[in-house]
Amino acid sequence: MAYDLYVITDEEIGHGLSHAEIAQRAVAGGADAIQLRDKRLSGRDLFAAASAVREVTHDAGALFIVNDRLDVALAADANGVHLGENDLPIEHARRISPPGFIIGASVGSVAAAASAEVAGADYVALSPTFSTASKADAGPGHGLALLSAIRSAVSLPLIAIGGINPENVGDVIAAGADGVAVISAVVGQPDITAAAREMRARIAAAKAA
Repeated sequence: MAYDLYVITDEEIGHGLSHAEIAQRAVAGGADAIQLRDKRLSGRDLFAAASAVREVTHDAGALFIVNDRLDVALAADANGVHLGENDLPIEHARRISPPGFIIGASVGSVAAAASAEVAGADYVALSPTFSTASKADAGPGHGLALLSAIRSAVSLPLIAIGGINPENVGDVIAAGADGVAVISAVVGQPDITAAAREMRARIAAAKAA
């Protein structure tokens, strides 16, 4: 599965657009995966948003991942869930998930990445790779050296998230990331589709190099 450009929705910086509208513009620019992330919504409202995003990604052939909430992901027929280090353990999420369901995991160390692989994760994401203002709870950036160390330690797809932009995405890919997850670099831009297209092009160029 492709995770080259993984866009995380955020209505707070999305210029008044809904999660589904953000997703629609991002996939039009070439996003491979969309993650619905909204810690403010009730379960009912998050499910409604997830159902709308699922329709967009299904039509575009993109992956749809729900952040944190396995129940909402399953109810909305998402392709997967992204779990943080304080969320439901991966192995328990796997037990109640259907075959082919994607489970991604945020990690902050080589040991956590290796543990996630053993537990059954489908991909790991170094979070945050660089310091970022888009996630208030993210903490300081881990840097490219740790990204490279994780790449050497696991065989899973490796995604970098946090502080990634068109200027540094080439370095991130060169350090071993299979893809990048972004919020502000795409969702926070005036033209989400154009920003996604530029990021996708830079990722492709970095991989070709």
